[in-house]
Amino acid sequence: MPRKIPLRKCTGCQEMKAKKEMVRVIKDIDGNFDIDFTGKKSGRGAYICPNLECLQKAQKSKGLERSFKQAVPKEIYDKFKLELEKLHG
Repeated sequence: MPRKIPLRKCTGCQEMKAKKEMVRVIKDIDGNFDIDFTGKKSGRGAYICPNLECLQKAQKSKGLERSFKQAVPKEIYDKFKLELEKLHG
């Protein structure tokens, strides 16, 4: 029997995709936000596809804010954008 692939919904495009294909934004117990490319950091997580389009959609629709039920600092979006630019050259 094939193993079940864990799916997560992108907070930008609202599509269900394999967890491994996505980037996790986390909020730790101290309320600090960070970007988790490994998927191993502890904390409450929300997922975004690793592309600029989904990041912009998530920012516009306040997808992350809804997931965490609080404001997400602009620096997180900026950091995410920088990491994406590094990834895609």
